[in-house]
Amino acid sequence: MTQVSERGTTLSSASATERGRAAALTSAFLRGVFAAALGLASIAALVIAAWITSPYPDSGAGGALRIAAALWLLAHGAELVRPDTLSGVPAPVGLVPLLVMALPVWLVYRSARDALEPDEGRPQLTALGALCTVAGGYLLVGGAVLLYARGGALSTNTFGTALELPLVPLLSAAAGVWVASGRPLSPLLGRLPRPGRADTPAPPAAGAAGRRRRALVVMRSATAGTAALLGGGILLVTCSLLWHAGAAQETFLQLAAAWSGRIAVLLLSVALLPNAAVWAASYALGPGFALGTSATVTPLAVTGSPALPPFPLLAAVPAEGPGTAVTWATGVVPVVAALVIARFTVRVAAPPYAERDEAWSAGDTALAAALAGAGCAVMTAALAAVAGGPMGTGRLAEFGPVWWLTGAAALVWTVGIGVPAALTVRAWRLWSRRGTDAVDTAGEVGEAAGGGGAASVDVTPDGPADGTATKTAWWRRVSRRSGTATPGTDADEGPAGQGKDDGTAGGGENGSPTPDGAAPAHEPYDFLPTDAFHDRDADANREPGTGRESGTEMSSDSTPGFEPGHPPEPRSAG
Repeated sequence: MTQVSERGTTLSSASATERGRAAALTSAFLRGVFAAALGLASIAALVIAAWITSPYPDSGAGGALRIAAALWLLAHGAELVRPDTLSGVPAPVGLVPLLVMALPVWLVYRSARDALEPDEGRPQLTALGALCTVAGGYLLVGGAVLLYARGGALSTNTFGTALELPLVPLLSAAAGVWVASGRPLSPLLGRLPRPGRADTPAPPAAGAAGRRRRALVVMRSATAGTAALLGGGILLVTCSLLWHAGAAQETFLQLAAAWSGRIAVLLLSVALLPNAAVWAASYALGPGFALGTSATVTPLAVTGSPALPPFPLLAAVPAEGPGTAVTWATGVVPVVAALVIARFTVRVAAPPYAERDEAWSAGDTALAAALAGAGCAVMTAALAAVAGGPMGTGRLAEFGPVWWLTGAAALVWTVGIGVPAALTVRAWRLWSRRGTDAVDTAGEVGEAAGGGGAASVDVTPDGPADGTATKTAWWRRVSRRSGTATPGTDADEGPAGQGKDDGTAGGGENGSPTPDGAAPAHEPYDFLPTDAFHDRDADANREPGTGRESGTEMSSDSTPGFEPGHPPEPRSAG
């Protein structure tokens, strides 16, 4: 009977575990569905608002919803096709607004990260389970949107879009799962060898924890360098728009006469602003970007005849004349990015006021800075690949930077400047620290020899047997500088058995003199003065009219007239 009951309990617990796991998988799947629906609803709300405020709507609400579905697919990297053109030839649209793409990326990332946080009473999912369920729910909605968008004003290639659509949810969900799992190291970063000879002692950053720390430093430095490039690109775009404000305003007013159309153009310009920042960063790096199939804009010169459609951001392109001092000055942006990488690397590799044995070696610092530059180059190349695309046929078939040229230029700039800068800052900090240590050591030696140094040393009984000096406590140094004597110190007129602070020899045990230069037999411990507190507590606890403390026997310290360092006065015979 007992075996039957135990078996029933085991089956019941296993069934409850399976039900909890199924509920967790269902919850993660619904998270992916909700993320896709929320992104689609956000884009549809903007499109419907533009359709309502438009004075001449070309289609009904169904057409506006199909346009919203097509724009949602465009945010995932799908290429759209405009069948109705003036020439009658369908024109592709592959330029993805990065700000619109950031919406689904963020939603899927948050959904996958939250899916690994177990609810109360439910088991925690594995990383692979959370990734598959969240991405599966998202792709289910994506398939329905792909079928619905067919036949609209903006159509898509069904087969090509079906291959491109899963990339964004899978990569975003993988990033969310990686963060929720504690940011585990990849095999490449975790198994990086440490440069140097075999007999070189391992630095403090050696081992698994050290490799993890170095990998985090590399990733943070690479992210900071990429952010510096994009920030410099946004600054260049802003300055260029202000420089060409007249042309940008004229183009903005020509595109739409009604306020609803102008608001739509303004929203599209804001959505394409991150793309313009990537273009400007590629321009500052040197390769520039393409404005058509036969034109390239670089800081040194403008080659070919650029094809400039009427758009405010394109009106700010410096497409006139050869390179000038103003365009060459854009090279400050990659220099700043390289210095940012060096800064983020050295602040961990050799922080200020760090000991020499705590700092990373020169090889480790150079390797970390080089890997951070390579990571910055990879991220910049990926952004350049997404930020460009075709705007039509013929000359408009190519717009934006060439991704591999942009990545190679970013690698040269960041590694060529970041590594020497990191090594220079590391050497400077270690040299400054060495000078500070030399000053401290000189002061300690001077105090030990003649008492004239800024710092002081004491030889304690617990110290090394060879008589090496150790640093004194801070309150002893303060008491010496202020000229006041504290119990247990070697100041002037100290307790019996101690020497003076003027360099004379101190007394030995029971006041006996010691040879010159010899340390006293007993050195008191370093402690704060406690005589005043002791006397006050003794007076408070002493019973009136007696020489005893409350609850204790009278000791020699509680004798009236007793002072530290002096024997009690003899009592009279009477």
